[in-house]
Amino acid sequence: MTAWPDPARAVTAWNQHHEVGVQVEFRSRKDAEPVGTVTTAQAEVLQGHTAVVWLEGVSGCVSIGHCTPV
Repeated sequence: MTAWPDPARAVTAWNQHHEVGVQVEFRSRKDAEPVGTVTTAQAEVLQGHTAVVWLEGVSGCVSIGHCTPV
């Protein structure tokens, strides 16, 4: 998992490199097994502090640091 010190910059970079619908592996915790899914929206900054994206089959948004494009 990756820490993003500047969430707005992280969101811009994510959205420039990954279209909506990109396949990702998502880990809910560092030691969790990865789950394959796809993004359902562009990344955005949540509450001014966290770069997040929405994933198919996952309730709520998740930090892009928990996602690895495949």
